[in-house]
Amino acid sequence: MSDEQRGIWNAVLAYVIWGIFPLFWKLLGHVSSMEVLASRIVWSCVITTIFIILIGQRKKLVTDLRYLWQTKKQFFSLFTASVIISVNWFIYIWAVANDHILQASLGYYINPLISVVFGMFFFKEKLSRATIVAVCIAAVGVLVLTVQTGTIPWVSLVLALSFAVYGVLKKKILLDATRGLAIETLFVLPLAVGYLGYIAFIGDMTFLHGDAMTDMLLIISGAITAIPLVLFAKSAKQIPLYLMGFIQYLAPTLGLIIGVFIYHEPFTTVNLIAFSCIWAALVLFSVSKIVEIRKRH
Repeated sequence: MSDEQRGIWNAVLAYVIWGIFPLFWKLLGHVSSMEVLASRIVWSCVITTIFIILIGQRKKLVTDLRYLWQTKKQFFSLFTASVIISVNWFIYIWAVANDHILQASLGYYINPLISVVFGMFFFKEKLSRATIVAVCIAAVGVLVLTVQTGTIPWVSLVLALSFAVYGVLKKKILLDATRGLAIETLFVLPLAVGYLGYIAFIGDMTFLHGDAMTDMLLIISGAITAIPLVLFAKSAKQIPLYLMGFIQYLAPTLGLIIGVFIYHEPFTTVNLIAFSCIWAALVLFSVSKIVEIRKRH
């Protein structure tokens, strides 16, 4: 199996896991989004670090930390990536808990188109006319939603932009995916631990003060966070951004299905128009990419 084929499978699995995330985060709907985020960071760091030690890469992790300290550009790129993905995590957790799964889904539909634009700016990837038209159609969809509802779909836009920026930064970072994730979470670990310490002090902490199932879910959040992120980080280095964007349709599609058919979020006429614009843009984008690949071969 070639590196690109492995990258495709890694990406598919990562996005399927992300697509069914609402089912998991809904189980923690009774816990504040900030506590869920902080717990997610802490347990992701702990579980990933333990895994690295178990597979005998402790020395490599130390070497990576030294390398980052000596290579300031890589250091600040990874630090920025850790902050941005933390923001992305919080918005998504909050959106699911507050019945905005459709907005989150729309954000991840928009994200592939933003990724290809970023690919043009940061990696000199060429955009075809069809891709440019697709981006414009998607923008019309967002504009329709904004005008008709009277509010900017900020959840969708923040999720789309933050994950696109995260993808660009991860593509530039020359570190092993698993060790990179451990260091990412290590950067924001002090903030997470500090917050958990604060809510424990004021008596507002759910962990260890509720039922055992909630405690277990908060711990598991670290594992289910680490697995798709490692897969994504690996695939980001193995396949081009446009292909990553194509595979990413899996996650919002699963999220949309879950939001509408399992949690019965309203899918209005305005939603239909906005999503139709996005879907049309994605179809145009996908067809143009398939044609480009065939011409290349």
